[in-house]
Amino acid sequence: MTSKKIVLITGATKGIGLATAAALAQDGHAVLLGARDPGRGEAAAATLTSRALDARFIHLDVTDPATITSAAKLIEADYGRLDVLVNNAAITRDQSRPPGEMPVTDVREIYETNVFGVIAVTNAMLPLLRRSESGYIGNVSSGLGTFALLSNPGKELAQYATLLGYNSSKAALNAITLIYANALRDAGIRVNALSPGFCATDLNGHTGTLSADEGGAHIARQTSAPETGVFLNETGGTYPW
Repeated sequence: MTSKKIVLITGATKGIGLATAAALAQDGHAVLLGARDPGRGEAAAATLTSRALDARFIHLDVTDPATITSAAKLIEADYGRLDVLVNNAAITRDQSRPPGEMPVTDVREIYETNVFGVIAVTNAMLPLLRRSESGYIGNVSSGLGTFALLSNPGKELAQYATLLGYNSSKAALNAITLIYANALRDAGIRVNALSPGFCATDLNGHTGTLSADEGGAHIARQTSAPETGVFLNETGGTYPW
């Protein structure tokens, strides 16, 4: 059994997910890249292994229970435990549409990945996290899911404050984070919401002010935080919920 930390990241084929995988692998961890597309997953892992980093593709679609179960069984068979779970996979279907024009079907699709997918993966990986000496769950969230920001977004973020599906899904994720943090506190498993900052990714049409690599570095650093039940921001502090 390896002495390295075993890290699983969902949605790890590009953007912040891949950047987080690279940063954690560079820190000496064994990183498992969860992805629903095997071709993209293998290619993403290859970009890291070509740099002599310990990385591996794991077939995992957070909306597909069969792949989640298979991923958990593979990790158990090959590693015996999981030390860090980064729930990064997320989608948006808002496309700057006002709430009154947002189809319920699109909101439901967002929740399948951003909310229900997190619960499904977390529950499947909990037995493996309990075997870790210091289990950690990091849910990649957004300040747009905090009531503090939504109630007072300011001019800079006003255009993003009305994203019905994405923002409400991240608000739900923040609540889920706190619930798991309280439930797992006595088991020694830390659970936090993590912010990469406003990064330029496919989700926002590459309009962010930080690069995906910067965001991934922030997430990687936050996985070593000693606190539990907090929303860590990209500057090393915390967001108000």
